[in-house]
Amino acid sequence: MKNENVVKFGWINTIEGYSYLALVFIAMPMKYLLGIAMAVKIVGMIHGILFVLFCLLLTKAWQEAKWPFKETIIFFVASLIPFGTFFTKNRIKTYE
Repeated sequence: MKNENVVKFGWINTIEGYSYLALVFIAMPMKYLLGIAMAVKIVGMIHGILFVLFCLLLTKAWQEAKWPFKETIIFFVASLIPFGTFFTKNRIKTYE
């Protein structure tokens, strides 16, 4: 039986990773190279909401799946590095 909170965390992990890449590689160049500051405001707000959901679901998944605290730290730190969340996908699937 699949762990529902871990599955949700896997999804938000991927979506939050894409939003981070969009912020860093699309919205910020639009702001600083093209002068379109609204891009960072919109994408930044979406990314912020997704990051809060990521943190909430990380906590719920950790509690429900009972994985080691070290894993939780790895998932959190990976979310702060561009492309980091994509390297943790297989690790998350082991807890589903």
